[in-house]
Amino acid sequence: MTAHLVFRDLTLGYDRHPAVHHLDGAVQAGSMLAVVGPNGAGKSTLFKGIVGALKPLAGSLEFAGVAPRDIAYLPQVAEIDRSFPITVYDMVAMGLWKTTGLFGGIGGSERAAIERALASVGLTGFEQRAIGTLSGGQMQRMLFARLLLQDARVIVLDEPFNAIDAKTVADLLDVVRRWHSEERTVIAAIHDLELVKANFPQALLLAREPVAWGATGDVLTGANLLRARQMCEAFDDEARECAVPEAV
Repeated sequence: MTAHLVFRDLTLGYDRHPAVHHLDGAVQAGSMLAVVGPNGAGKSTLFKGIVGALKPLAGSLEFAGVAPRDIAYLPQVAEIDRSFPITVYDMVAMGLWKTTGLFGGIGGSERAAIERALASVGLTGFEQRAIGTLSGGQMQRMLFARLLLQDARVIVLDEPFNAIDAKTVADLLDVVRRWHSEERTVIAAIHDLELVKANFPQALLLAREPVAWGATGDVLTGANLLRARQMCEAFDDEARECAVPEAV
């Protein structure tokens, strides 16, 4: 099986302080991988590295069979400026940038694609609503519609189901399952461990460094989760770049 992403002793951080370090492994093409861990475990930092917003402090992140333009990224809702004066339709249309360019015109086929994407997430009739008027669940539906239009091979979701209603979670999980059936690669940071166990075959448990990576049932054990919490609590935020410890 082809790996879309390969991490080789990857260290990521800010101002040369590591937030994720010594990550080795591969994300297989077409897989559904949940990234889990305590608050401050480095999940969002890892995702920023994957989409190119952060450069490695050490090690490498390699792509196989995909280019950066083949990656779609959904940041946490808190990072979206809801006060920006834009309609739902125009926000979703931004997902077409790969085919139309940032300032390209939208023709009949593009309008039909936008309408299909909105219908897929239950937002038909919301086209002219300002994004600032949307509820949390409606906002997330809109952002998923934009992802649908990006037609990416790798989809990176940072807390996509956080603080939204159960009906919206169920509907958006259907979209994720559709991506999986189309053999797209889905990587999602998720807090709800029961949701992970029920829907994601693979999991990476992160606590600034990898604790476990593999089949979800093998990763999300009580012992591993306790170790992850202890590692995050003990981590030194002022640490400089680190080296792999030498064998004793």
